[in-house]
Amino acid sequence: MNNHDSENNGHFEEELDNGGCGCGTDEHDEGSSCSCGSEEHGQKSKNPFEDRAPIHGVKNIIAVASGKGGVGKSTFSVNLAISLAQQGKKVGLLDADLFGPSVPTMMGINKKPDVTMKNKIVPIEKFGIKLMSLGFLIPEDTPVIWRGPVVMQVITQFLKDVDWGELDFLVVDLPPGTGDIQLTLVQTVPINFAIVVSTPQDISLIDARKSLGMFDKVNIPIFGIVENMSYFMCPHCGKRSDIFKHGGAKDTAEKLGVNFLGEVPIVPEICELSDKGEPIMTKDVHQEVRSVFNKIADSLILRSQQRVSL
Repeated sequence: MNNHDSENNGHFEEELDNGGCGCGTDEHDEGSSCSCGSEEHGQKSKNPFEDRAPIHGVKNIIAVASGKGGVGKSTFSVNLAISLAQQGKKVGLLDADLFGPSVPTMMGINKKPDVTMKNKIVPIEKFGIKLMSLGFLIPEDTPVIWRGPVVMQVITQFLKDVDWGELDFLVVDLPPGTGDIQLTLVQTVPINFAIVVSTPQDISLIDARKSLGMFDKVNIPIFGIVENMSYFMCPHCGKRSDIFKHGGAKDTAEKLGVNFLGEVPIVPEICELSDKGEPIMTKDVHQEVRSVFNKIADSLILRSQQRVSL
């Protein structure tokens, strides 16, 4: 990285620490919240979704969410992005989990991105995918301790101030829950597809339904729900075990009237390869796993083509 890029990276990281509300003034009383755009400032409050604008050059945005952490959402996002790229599509992956970014480890990347002369972040490319993650900008063991306004500012910058170029799909790996990051995403850019990842357990499905409900409330098209860690196939005897129950996501999809996208089994290599920075979709192993991701990718491509033709 040249000196100019280093200076720009420092400038960007400085912005991350700013925490300003973006109203153009620092004259807020301590402990008070900003009232920009409120009727007190002589403006009527408006629908926050009116300001949504597409990212230039990005045709489709896919939001991958989960109600609960630990369901394998990031692993799913990474391998879905790779499957789309393997089918000849131009793909980007945004790691929007600011508090627990996983993409750097899963993709085997340990470097900072460059910055253009126009102060745009250049996404790092690997496996044919353009990547952006907060994990590229801060040390791996550094905790992120930010309030909502800073979180919203950073997500907006990752959407608008990254040089994504021309993309057929931008996969956004969201953190668990339905908080500031999710709300910032849906208020900033139009989302074309929402996918919710769950395990078969009731405790996971309860929160998955909340994520589905959130997308429904803000009129985001729900592409479907996928059941991760659906079952375990013993590599020694070949016997199948439903160690986390089975079929809960499919039942939920039927009750809610959304698509059931498939079952991803528990495969030890998924974890082992992810820790090495070599996602399973980059290897010619476990055709059962590959077929699930390829089927979902095929459906997304077809649906995107249908959407354009309407």
